[in-house]
Amino acid sequence: QVQLVESGGGLVQPGGSLRLSCAASGIMFNLYAMGWYRQAPGKQRELVARITRAGSTFYIDSVKGRFTISRDNAESTVYLQMHSLLPEDTAVYYCNADRGVGPSYVYWGQGTQVTVSS
Repeated sequence: QVQLVESGGGLVQPGGSLRLSCAASGIMFNLYAMGWYRQAPGKQRELVARITRAGSTFYIDSVKGRFTISRDNAESTVYLQMHSLLPEDTAVYYCNADRGVGPSYVYWGQGTQVTVSS
């Protein structure tokens, strides 16, 4: 059974920092690109950051310079380090694993809530 388990979400003040973790099991982790998506209330889910098998990264413009995605293949874990958080970052954050060969090899975590508020 494939499992992606997110952790690290919570309540943080604007300008604060948070690190999300996603631990994967049941897949050959090093064969998958990993990503973080988020969904705010009333809005569609959007890609936030992605990291390839080789470690290349992509970020949407709104988080560039503030968020860093990284992976530890030995621990089958992907991270999202978030700094200078804004209220607009409030959302449920989802971990994604994508083998890149079709939808049968795409997996999602349950999500972790990030709330940025004073």
